[in-house]
Amino acid sequence: MQHKNATIKELKEILKEHNCAIPTGARKLDLVKLVEEIMMKDEDFVATANDFENLFEEDLSEAISEKIDSEKQEEDVVQDDTPSIGSSEWTNYVMSQFDKSELIDGNPICAGLRRVTELVLGDIIESGPVQVFPADDSNGPGRATVVFQVIIRCFDDVIRSYSEVADVWHGNTDDLFCAHPVATASTRAEGRALRKALKLRVLAAEELAKKDIVEIVQQSIKSLNQMNSITNQQIQFVDNFCSRFDINVINFINMGEESYDTIFDISKDKAAKMIKFLNQYQKSDTEVPESIKGYDQNWRSL
Repeated sequence: MQHKNATIKELKEILKEHNCAIPTGARKLDLVKLVEEIMMKDEDFVATANDFENLFEEDLSEAISEKIDSEKQEEDVVQDDTPSIGSSEWTNYVMSQFDKSELIDGNPICAGLRRVTELVLGDIIESGPVQVFPADDSNGPGRATVVFQVIIRCFDDVIRSYSEVADVWHGNTDDLFCAHPVATASTRAEGRALRKALKLRVLAAEELAKKDIVEIVQQSIKSLNQMNSITNQQIQFVDNFCSRFDINVINFINMGEESYDTIFDISKDKAAKMIKFLNQYQKSDTEVPESIKGYDQNWRSL
């Protein structure tokens, strides 16, 4: 056996076992020579040498095992730092994985969502539109709707799918992207699906617009209501008929289940039904109820 490979501590232990004095200031080479001299004189040289070699190998094996266990514990510590999906810390953890170039005012772009999804969840094995409803307005960009699906093979080897829908029209999308409503809706729907998979509580950048969407929607609703409101011709017919049969206009329009402050609150369809009802008084012997009698020519100002 080569005792030169032994440590100073191990050499000293051998010398102590053989009651050999250790010279003060002795170097390793000196200790090796002493051990070899003792071993040559010792009748149990072979057995002792084998025991020493086995001890050395056991110590080496134990050291390697401890190092492996230590590295494994370090890996476990790193894994423990990752919050569980859906926990209160999860969103902040996911957001910390985005590069600055993947954020617009703190909102992740779709490309960044794809990368981070594969980083924290697993491989995206399939993604694409499953339903497309293109714009049908030949005179403008119109409204397009897309249903998008993302399929992920998660790290736990479970395959999960996520679907989302998004629409694009001039009221919720910046003009630059309105020219390509289907493509924009697809990107927007993909971002929503990835957000769902990541369980993020922030919007994707593609879901936002610089336009005042609330104002545009309110104007659209106002225009739609005006289109569906009672027409001037209908109002004139009701007034003429009520005047002829001595019917109070305000009382008449409120005789049903619904209540109206003015005649202008009535829809076009509802006004048509009221006119049909008034015609019954003319075509039949149905009497006008006392509760709605009493025409007032100033009813518009009431």
